[in-house]
Amino acid sequence: MPEGTGRLILMQIHPGIPPYTDTSGRGKIRIGKDCQPLTGTLRRRIGVETDFTAEEIPGTPESHISAAAMEVLRAAAAREKAPDDLLDLSDLDLLTSLSLVRAGHITRAGIILAGKERSICRHVPGYGWTHLRMIDDTDYSDRMDGRDAMLIAIDRIFDRIMADNPITTLKQGMFHFEVRRYPEIVLREALMNAFYHADFRIGGPVLVRQYPHMLEIGNPGGFIGGVSPANILHHPPVARNPLLVEALIKLRLVNRSNLGVPRMYKAMLAEGKEPPVIEERGDAVTVTVKAGDYSLPVRVFVEEESEKGQGLTVDHLLLLTYLLHHPEIDTHTAAVLIQRSEREARDTLHEMETRRGYLDRGGTGRGTYWVLRSDLHRRLMAPGHPDRDRRTDWEAAKTRVLSVLRQRAEHGEVGLSNAEIRQVTRLDRYQVVRLMKELQREDPAVVREGVGKGSRYRYRG
Repeated sequence: MPEGTGRLILMQIHPGIPPYTDTSGRGKIRIGKDCQPLTGTLRRRIGVETDFTAEEIPGTPESHISAAAMEVLRAAAAREKAPDDLLDLSDLDLLTSLSLVRAGHITRAGIILAGKERSICRHVPGYGWTHLRMIDDTDYSDRMDGRDAMLIAIDRIFDRIMADNPITTLKQGMFHFEVRRYPEIVLREALMNAFYHADFRIGGPVLVRQYPHMLEIGNPGGFIGGVSPANILHHPPVARNPLLVEALIKLRLVNRSNLGVPRMYKAMLAEGKEPPVIEERGDAVTVTVKAGDYSLPVRVFVEEESEKGQGLTVDHLLLLTYLLHHPEIDTHTAAVLIQRSEREARDTLHEMETRRGYLDRGGTGRGTYWVLRSDLHRRLMAPGHPDRDRRTDWEAAKTRVLSVLRQRAEHGEVGLSNAEIRQVTRLDRYQVVRLMKELQREDPAVVREGVGKGSRYRYRG
């Protein structure tokens, strides 16, 4: 083609976001010399191992850095006692020491933490936040959106939540408590988690919905690395954005030990409220915090136990909270509740029974269960009656049933059905059958009349 007679088109093709698949969502990955199907497990590994925030951005770092964001970053780190020699560095040197600036280029993590809004919009287009003050499920009275640097965003959202987070002063004896509808530590931890666990490759904001009696904080990106709602309390930490998280750790704004979620749980449970609900909704993770009613007896009890040198762990608080609303707990239920093995749950229940004196044990073998001690039931002002609502122990159950059968025989009344015995003993259907067989062997005067649902047990003395 002669010079000057044609048109040349130059195109820059940016790399896609792994994993790479066809239009049907299928993909393969090379492992050694073979191409293997890209399974769900391998997809999750790629999601963890590919750090979107570690990619470097063209241009001089200074053109991207926000002075306001750096000021907020330094102030937040100083409150958490970050090393002075780190905070005394210049902006560029500080970001370099945090590995947010590499080889003269700022990374996406650096822009998320300290970038100008225009840099964030251009280089991290999936980043943003929205706060809605909800009237009900479908309408809101107030909305704010933003694309500020991460710590500025957290402060702005926090201030908006706190504007409708009233404080109450409570007094009991020598204890004075100032409590809010949502504890501040819960808000800080939930917001921080939402931002540094967000998948910025997905087009969606960190979304905060503030209802009159409930708060939802959600981030784009589902669970990764084997984390799930059923193990989140104790699962080793898994970072979707390792470079961003590592910088926050050096600034002491987060920790390496996965303490954020347990802290949220403990703050809520120590006030007698329900723990946060953490769940996966599609390609997002949502933390739901309910306002709930504050329990002064529970708060005082937690404080007194702490002063005695036997502070309560999250496991203790979860089990006590469950028993405040249920008559008993067994090993399996406890294990699911505290997200530990049945052996660990049994050890914790045994310790609460023997060393701490919180619980009483009933039943034997697989039928073992635990209840709140009567004195603690009354002290914590739990609903129901501490004694009347308890299950009757096996031998005591036989004695009680036999007594009722004898009384009915003396008055010429009909005997007891399986359902009526369940009401007397709080055993289940099959336990009643076993109990009555034992009672019949021990006392031949106890007989069964009829079959099926119409059968009844009588005493022929």
